[in-house]
Amino acid sequence: MARPRRGERRQTILETLAHMLEKNQGEHITTAQLARAVGVSEAALYRHFASKAKMFEGLLEFIEETLFTRINKILAEESRAEARVQSILFLLLGFADKNPGMARLLYGDVLVGETERLRQRVVQIYERIETQLKQILREAEAGENLRVPVADTAALLLAVVEGSITRYVRSEFQSSPVAGWERQWDLLRKGVFG
Repeated sequence: MARPRRGERRQTILETLAHMLEKNQGEHITTAQLARAVGVSEAALYRHFASKAKMFEGLLEFIEETLFTRINKILAEESRAEARVQSILFLLLGFADKNPGMARLLYGDVLVGETERLRQRVVQIYERIETQLKQILREAEAGENLRVPVADTAALLLAVVEGSITRYVRSEFQSSPVAGWERQWDLLRKGVFG
């Protein structure tokens, strides 16, 4: 059987780590456990990643790339602020729902005891999303006569999403963040867009 190429092994390691984050709720994952799950030695893990922190960074890069590629697509396809905001919020909730291990990273509990740089990376992801929401709302002020406090509204919208992701993780992935979203969005929409 042919050995996997470097990029393939790296991808396997990240996928296995994400799966372990989903299955090992509340447990600290060691590199020894990860190596066993991948079927390689710990030394082999370190040939692909300099540290466990680098493995988490790889997952965070995947989250960032996936979310912001799709956010840019939403911005290109939707012109109205309401549709843009709804699509972005549902994207975040849907991503968490389909990727429970990644939801744990966004929640941050698995990063306790890891480097501060990783926690800051999650903070930056949320800050970028909030900035994008503010930009959409500012454009709607000018082009759609929307009258809302931009910063407070963006913060509230993001807090709803973060709260849903937190609830999902806390429920051990039983309370889907997309369950009831249509009704929740209707309440948010009325408050923001009238």
